[in-house]
Amino acid sequence: MLYLYTDSWMVANALWGWLQQWKQNNWQRRGKRIWAAALWQDIAARVENLVVKVRHVDAHVPKSRATEEHQNNQQVDQAAKIEVAQVDLDWQHKGELFIARWAHDTSGHQGRDATYRWARDRGVDLTMDTIAQVIHECETCAAIKQSKRLKPLWYGGRWLKYKYGEAWQIDYITLPQTRQGKRYVLTMVEATTGWLETYPVPHATARNTILGLEKQVLWRHGTPERIESDNGTHFRNNLIDTWAKEHGIEWHSLLLHISSHMRLESIL
Repeated sequence: MLYLYTDSWMVANALWGWLQQWKQNNWQRRGKRIWAAALWQDIAARVENLVVKVRHVDAHVPKSRATEEHQNNQQVDQAAKIEVAQVDLDWQHKGELFIARWAHDTSGHQGRDATYRWARDRGVDLTMDTIAQVIHECETCAAIKQSKRLKPLWYGGRWLKYKYGEAWQIDYITLPQTRQGKRYVLTMVEATTGWLETYPVPHATARNTILGLEKQVLWRHGTPERIESDNGTHFRNNLIDTWAKEHGIEWHSLLLHISSHMRLESIL
């Protein structure tokens, strides 16, 4: 058994699970070869027949609080500096970008601060500059320029009886072809405020509709009382009807509210 201590979240996460996933995907991620693939292949071969226990330790801990693990980690850092000229100094930055893209995608393409908090809550340390770079380069975010808080679409009327999060209008919009393979975005607008949630998907299907609602609406805002959509097959079918009934959600067609639906599409 090998006990490994590292101050790199990239290395820790790779050995905790990413390494196996990369190997299964032929050392590719989203159709592109992962960075330093040859190095990771070598590591995978070396640990294949080993039981590896990985633990992350903080770097740069004051001597007064440093444990034996921290002291050993510092010694390794000092030894590594001897051959620093032979090391690609950009690897660390590439690794952080890799993790930042994962955090940004998995958290639902949130803004810089929200992505930072999402990653921090899961034990991943990212810098604001790295997150900002990832968001700036994100093709999905570029296609959804209205992803910040929008002005309320509806004032009064039939929405007055609902509290925040109880009523939503949803629709799919088409994305330009992206490298990530996401061609559609499920847009979910909170009816009383106009707050927009988004969920990029490769296909507009009932299953993706349910996944988007669960991740972006139910988990963040609670179970709504009412959802409105058009009559597309990705919204109105047995799978959706069963799911809505199980959650006590009233699902309504927008055929009777064309003006509201058109306003929803106009802001997207």
